[in-house]
Amino acid sequence: MAVAELTSSAVASASYSYTNSRLHSSQLSLSTTRLSDTLRLSFRSVPRARPFKVTCSVNQAPSVAVQTEEPNSKSDCYGVFCLTYDLEAEEQTKSWKKLVNVAVSGAAGMIANHLLFKLASGEVFGQDQPIALKLLGSERSFQALEGVAMELEDSLYPLLREVKIGIDPLEIFQDADWALLIGAKPRGPGMERAGLLDINGQIFAEQGKALNAVASPNVKVIVVGNPCNTNALICLKNAPNIPAKNFHALTRLDENRAKCQLALKAGVFYDKVSNMTIWGNHSTTQVFVFFGPLAHGK
Repeated sequence: MAVAELTSSAVASASYSYTNSRLHSSQLSLSTTRLSDTLRLSFRSVPRARPFKVTCSVNQAPSVAVQTEEPNSKSDCYGVFCLTYDLEAEEQTKSWKKLVNVAVSGAAGMIANHLLFKLASGEVFGQDQPIALKLLGSERSFQALEGVAMELEDSLYPLLREVKIGIDPLEIFQDADWALLIGAKPRGPGMERAGLLDINGQIFAEQGKALNAVASPNVKVIVVGNPCNTNALICLKNAPNIPAKNFHALTRLDENRAKCQLALKAGVFYDKVSNMTIWGNHSTTQVFVFFGPLAHGK
C-alpha cells in the first residue's frame, strides 16, 4: 500500500515535471520564432532614394576667396635679446667701446655657424667690443636660423648685446657697420658657370642696393660666397654711396693653396713664401703670380 502510494506520487511528480519542461520549451520556441520574425523585419532592404541633381544658377554671384595676407618678410629680435635694459650710468661698462652692428648673410649655413660664435665671443673684434648680430636667411632656412639664434642665446656671451633674424636685407642691413656676405648659391651637378653667375649676380645686386640704402655710409663689406671676386664687384657696382675701398673678396683660401704649392716646389716651409698674389675667380682659370726669389734664393 505504501509502495503503491509512493509510486503514484513519484509518477505524478514526474508527469508534472515533464509537463513543465514541455511548457518551457514551447515558450522558448515561440520566443525564438517571434525574434526571428523581428530580425527579418529589421534587416529588410530599404528602398533606394531617387537620384538627385545638383544645379546652380547662371546668375549666381561668384564666391569670393578670402585671401590671407602673408608678411613680405620675417624679421624680429630673438629671445632674451628683445629685452630692453635700463642701466644706471655707474653700472655701464665704461671700458667697452661703442656697440658695432654686424650683418651676416647665409647665417643658417655651416660657415656662418663657425663664424658667429667667434664674433660673439670677442675673438674677432676684441674683448672690449660689444656687438649686435643681424642674421640674414631665406624663407627656406628660417627655422634653422631660429635654431642658430637659440644657440647664441644659450651661450650667454657678455659682449653679444643683440640678435636679430630676418629674410629681408633692407631690414637686416639697417645701420650695419660690417656686412659679411657668406650666403651664395653653390654650383650644383650639371650647372654651367654662366648660370651660377647669373643667379648669384642677382643675389649680390639686391644686397648691394640694400647696403647702399640703409647701411652705415662707411660700412665694411666682405664677400665670401663664390665666385667672390665677381660677386664683390657686382655688390660694389650696386652701392655707389659706399667707398669702393670698403669692399673685399675673401680669396685667402686660394692664396694659401698657391703658397703651399710654391713651398712644395721650392722645398721650403710655406711661411717663407711672400710677394705673391692671385688673379681670377675660384676656378680652373685662376692664376697666381709671385715676385722675387723665395727663401734661400730658390
